[in-house]
Amino acid sequence: MTQFLLSVHHREGAAMPSADEIQQMYASVDAFNQKLQSSGAWVLAGGLTDVSEAKVVDASAGEAAVTDGPFSEAREWLGGFWIVEAADLDAALALAQEGSAACRGPVEVRALQDA
Repeated sequence: MTQFLLSVHHREGAAMPSADEIQQMYASVDAFNQKLQSSGAWVLAGGLTDVSEAKVVDASAGEAAVTDGPFSEAREWLGGFWIVEAADLDAALALAQEGSAACRGPVEVRALQDA
């Protein structure tokens, strides 16, 4: 089995869902999470705080510098993720499709490198 990162992306300027829609998303994501867990595909998952709360640490030149804000000034950002185990890319893509429907946003799929 290969582990895959399914990353949920948010888009700048996207319409904010209503409170009812947010509750429906939470319920859908919870059901998807439970399915992953019961099937044995679940490794880890989490939602992230707002991108405005991000900090960047750069120690590549020796001394560490900490700055506010996201690393990249982009119109899209990572909002959450799942790490799943799947037999192959097609199986991971099928899980990502379900995850995307549950959270109502695009989900990027990438395999983790072999250790």
